[in-house]
Amino acid sequence: MPANNWVGVLTSSQIDSTALTNSTTATTIIPTAARFTLPNSFFDVIGKTIHIQAQGRISTVVTTPGTLTFSVRFGTGPVIVATSGALALNIVAKTNVAWTLEWLLTCRAIGGGTTANLMHNGTFSSEAVIGSPVPGTGGSGSLALVASAAAVGTGFDSTAAQIVDLFGTWSVANAANSILTHQYYLKALN
Repeated sequence: MPANNWVGVLTSSQIDSTALTNSTTATTIIPTAARFTLPNSFFDVIGKTIHIQAQGRISTVVTTPGTLTFSVRFGTGPVIVATSGALALNIVAKTNVAWTLEWLLTCRAIGGGTTANLMHNGTFSSEAVIGSPVPGTGGSGSLALVASAAAVGTGFDSTAAQIVDLFGTWSVANAANSILTHQYYLKALN
């Protein structure tokens, strides 16, 4: 017999984020109002899943844009519960091109301290990723958020309330490297 599950948007952004530009410091890429606090014991069973969906615009410097790393962070610490790894960027300069991120995070263990963890996997799509064809000849490229198989993130306390945040980190500080979020959704899938 199926469980009584529901899918619901927990939060969404109402405005653009502040652009992350010319920095190699991990920084939130969602507006403050879009940060959602999961209640105590939100992850109360193994298999509970959240879905992050975000879209925006990105610009990259020509020849040496470096990489971009996304991370999902919980709490005020914050703890990195999922990381994309370094995503290679297109060596052709891009200016305000679209990007889309889809990320699934599924609870694999629950408990206090650092016992709980999430399995995660997803995609980042944009013509700003390495290997992307020009839009007129094939559209945007897509990279897996985890270069290998789906990964288990850093442990966290699933019995405590957790603020969910999405960060970006450039490997190269350059004024031409910029990312901005237009839309962000955090969904509970069950």
